[in-house]
This record gives sequence, structure tokens and C-alpha cells, in this order.
Amino acid sequence: MTRIVAAGREATGVERVFREEYGQAVATLVRVFGDITLAEDAVQDAFVVANDRWKSDGIPPNPGGWIVTTARNRAIDDLRRTARGRELHEQLGSVADPSPGSDEDARDNDGPVNDDQLRLIFTCCHPALRTEHRVALTLRLLGGLSVSEVARSFLVSESAMAKRLVRAKHKIKAAKIPYRIPAAADLPERLRSVLSVVYLIYNTGVDHPERAALRSDSFRLARALVELMPDEPEAAGLLALMLLNESRIPARAAEGDLVLLRDQDRTKWDRTMIEEGHAIVRACIRRDQPGPFQLQAAIQAVHCEAETLEATDWRQIVALYDHLASVMPTPIVALNRAIAIGESEGPSAALTALDAIASDLDNYHLMHAARGTTLRRLGQRNSAKTAYERAAHLAPTEPVRRFLARQIEELAEDEAPTPHQAGGSTQES
Repeated sequence: MTRIVAAGREATGVERVFREEYGQAVATLVRVFGDITLAEDAVQDAFVVANDRWKSDGIPPNPGGWIVTTARNRAIDDLRRTARGRELHEQLGSVADPSPGSDEDARDNDGPVNDDQLRLIFTCCHPALRTEHRVALTLRLLGGLSVSEVARSFLVSESAMAKRLVRAKHKIKAAKIPYRIPAAADLPERLRSVLSVVYLIYNTGVDHPERAALRSDSFRLARALVELMPDEPEAAGLLALMLLNESRIPARAAEGDLVLLRDQDRTKWDRTMIEEGHAIVRACIRRDQPGPFQLQAAIQAVHCEAETLEATDWRQIVALYDHLASVMPTPIVALNRAIAIGESEGPSAALTALDAIASDLDNYHLMHAARGTTLRRLGQRNSAKTAYERAAHLAPTEPVRRFLARQIEELAEDEAPTPHQAGGSTQES
């Protein structure tokens, strides 16, 4: 199992347990009660109780089990208060303690992989749900993200996202979507959504270091998917992509500040992960069934085999992005392709590619950051400053905002006259 080390400020107490255990607790309670809303409310209530009780009693030896047991008991109490609840409670009978990893979990396995979180992902990714609802609901339930955090991931308002989540949960309940891993024949139609959700959960843990536990969960789920579908190259491609991304995490930050790829200390990259990722990519190439995750993994493999930024085979990366764009023509793919073009063909070509998609990504900070860097390389300092300021306004985390602020400061330093220029004119692009 891949070990993920949290970066940045270390979370403690209930906050840490929430980040590490929320998704598993919700998934377990959904299995027990068959009701997502009931499970989610009960787990949140359990954490409220924990926040009060653990201050005096301390964190128990098995905090995840404590949360699940407390949530289960509160859910049962809630059910007893309503006629429908009493009926469901009688159907449940005497429920054993459903702590994560207990025998009850093992006895209730209705699929080839015994994993409550994986079952919940497949439930949330049912074809009856709209794609954006599948992803949003899974991020909320398994990632433990707040409604506002999920809304920011989709670049929509918090109220709009709240409505999406309510509709998705209602659809699951009304359509009686089963809480299980589907039969083998039904797996392929769910695969893309499930893989995308796992990768989004992983990236949430990358973008927010205080949620590093999400990366560990994502690796476990990715490996479970490979075990579940050994003949699906895209499942393997996802695992390879995550391994190669994760290998560079130790070099991506220094004292809490963002470090770009060109400035990273490559001796800090995890070579064990890189070797495993490369081996999976080579196996995928032999299958000759390229898909989006395999192609993204191949791109990362090219980055990871280069000893320096200058030694990177940028033309190969652009060619891979061209292939990726043919199977996944999204603005994000086009953005990354434009950045690669900037390295292989120069900033003028990059700016042309960026301008072609700028309107599609006007609310995405990385688009404006890329334009700022490109305009700076072209000597257009005023335009670069405007782009960096827009990126900083949209930036989702404080380290990213600090990085962009430094770029703006450096632009001002570039513009300042040297002593022998004082009193003379300065050239402005």
C-alpha cells in the first residue's frame, strides 16, 4: 500500500479524524441503512458529539469505529421516531457493530471486492444519474468536501451545487439504485465515471495538503479497481497516472510554497513509484488500447524519465496531447497542450493556442497563470501582470496565491530601472 505523508499544517483531533474517516464512515452506514441522507446526517452528528466528548475523554484507540458506532446508534434513534423508520428498524433487526474491518463487513460482501467505499462510488456513478451529479455526489460523500468546496471544483455557486446534490440523492432513492458493485457485464459502462471520480478525489488531496488522507484512499480504491477489472487497461492507466504524479509530490513544495516543475529538486522524486508507474505504462502500450488515463500516464512517464526540464522530450509530450485531445477534447487538455507547445515551439505559438481557449476557461486560475507566464516570456509585462492578478483572484489555495503574488513582484522588479538607467527612459512592452 502506498504511504502518503501529509504536507503543510498537521491536522489534529476531530479535524484529522474527519478527514481520514468521514468517507469510510458514510459508506459503511449507507450499507447498513440503505439511505444516503440518513447515513450522511448520522455521521455528521457523530462528529459533533466527538468534538465535544473527545475534548475531555481524548481520542479513542479506534476513532473510525467510534464514529461509525455512534452514527449508527443516532441513526437508529432517528428511525425509531417515525413510522417508516420503525418499519425499517424492524427489517434491520439486531445490527452488529459495523466498524470498518469488522466481520460484519466481510459477511455483507455482495461483489468481488469487499470495499464499502468502492460500492458507494459505483452507486453514485450509476448511469441513471447525470455525469456532473455522479462526480459531485461522490466528492461530497467520500471526499468529505463541504458543499462550497465541491461547488468551487465545478466553478458553480454553492446554492446551485446544493440543489445538484439533493437531486442526485433523491434520484438514487427514487430509482432504488442498488448499493453494490455491478455485475461484470455492467462494469464497462460505469468505468469512465468511476475512474474519473477516483482521480478527482486524489487531486483534491494533492491540491489541499491537509486532506492528504484522500490520496491514500484513492490509491487503495485504484488498486481495488485494477483487482476488480484486471483486463481493463484504463484502470491500470489510472493507477500509473497516480503513481507518477505522487512520485513528484515531495518536490512540489518547499516550506509551504509551491515549486514549479522546472525548479523541483528531482532527487526528491520517489523512484520506486516511478518504476512501478513506468512498468504499468509499458504494459498498457503493449495492449495497444489507448484511452485517456493511459495517455495521461504516458505523458507523466515522459516527464519522470527526464533528468532536467531541458532534457524533457516536449515534442513527444505534444504528440501525446494531440492523441489525448482526439479522445478527450476538453479545454483542460487543450490548456496543457498549449503549455507543452510553449516549451517545444516557443511562447508565441503557446499564446496563440491559449487565446483560442481563453473564453472556455475564463474562471480557471491555471489558464490565466499560463497566459501570465507566456506573456512575461514575450516581454509583455503589463498584460502578464493583469493575467497573474486574475489568476490570483481565482486561486483556490493560499500557497498558489503566494506563488502568483511572487510572479507579480518579480514583474515589478524586471520593470525597475538599473542605476545606469536612472533618469533615462525605460522600454515598456
